[in-house]
Amino acid sequence: MTATPNVIELSQQLIRCPSITPVEGGALTLLEKILTDLGFTCHRMTFSDEGTPDVENLYARLGSSGPNFCYAGHTDVVPVGDAAAWKVDPFGGEIIDGVLYGRGAVDMKGSIACFVTALAAFLNKRGRDLDGSISLLITGDEEDVSINGTRKVLRWMSARGETLDCCLVGEPTSNARLGDMIKIGRRGSMNGTLTVRGTQGHTAYPQLADNPVHSLVCMLHAISTEPLDGGSEHFPPTSLQITSVDVGNPVTNVIPADARAMFNVRFNDLYSSKGVLDWVRERLDRVGGRYDLDFKVSGESFLSKPGPFSDLVVSSVANVTQQTPELGTTGGTSDARFIKDFCPVAELGLLNDTAHKVDEQVPLSDLTQLEAIYGGILEGYFKA
Repeated sequence: MTATPNVIELSQQLIRCPSITPVEGGALTLLEKILTDLGFTCHRMTFSDEGTPDVENLYARLGSSGPNFCYAGHTDVVPVGDAAAWKVDPFGGEIIDGVLYGRGAVDMKGSIACFVTALAAFLNKRGRDLDGSISLLITGDEEDVSINGTRKVLRWMSARGETLDCCLVGEPTSNARLGDMIKIGRRGSMNGTLTVRGTQGHTAYPQLADNPVHSLVCMLHAISTEPLDGGSEHFPPTSLQITSVDVGNPVTNVIPADARAMFNVRFNDLYSSKGVLDWVRERLDRVGGRYDLDFKVSGESFLSKPGPFSDLVVSSVANVTQQTPELGTTGGTSDARFIKDFCPVAELGLLNDTAHKVDEQVPLSDLTQLEAIYGGILEGYFKA
């Protein structure tokens, strides 16, 4: 029998690893040691890509047969910001009045600790001779460009013939209380840069110039005032938000040569990124004018339709919290957007209200409850 790590102590240990993305900071090394002691075969891999930092990742598996139940998460965290604004050392893992503070407490080292300790307790109770496999996919670049992490680990797994049958992602999905929302999909996200071309000139002689600012204002009005849709069964309406307008003109008597704006679109399952782009272009062309439109897609929308796996997660949450969670698709992107191409995905983690903030924190009671929820999911999946 292997000694079960304490969820609070493990959360503290992980927080004390300064793993600001993409630095490993000792977090993966700590997890590798614990999982090896639990009988897992661990693979540490570093991936590279031109123009991006190298990233360390961990894939651990216990068992060789299917089905393969996977937990996915990330140990990298965002920078602390102004460290002087924190009431505690951001990497101290301090506990004050029943609350654990530190960068990564909810996003998402606390969740990882909950799953690992639930896993250890489950294996000590049931033994390692399972009807199937358990795996963990832990990356170090979810908070960065997400190039050398989860999606490359998935490619590595595919090349080895590794398959996943379901995946629980531990992102902080809870809103007002622990377990009130399970994510079964995510909206797509794309960023656009619109540059309108004009002809520079003197403001006193506008007939000799072509003012791109006027056209830009009309174009932004065209794409921001008409809704793309009214939402779908599992998704809210698509949202287009203008995030920046920039002319860079330091004087008042010159009509600029060009004007630029940026916008972000969070789109639901009624659209692909191409569909969004077509919608935007059609409205820009309706206004008319010379423009360039560049865009970058962070991820397509996806939905893991409700089924046996999401039902299991819902029932485990309800058993522990005595309340039924909502199945949702809101929030930002996560590495679930890569995993969904391999298996059904459900995301469940701690409260998201302090993620990325100064004094990121989690009540100790939430850690013990989430540990119990994860344990229930394992028990339900691997019924004796």
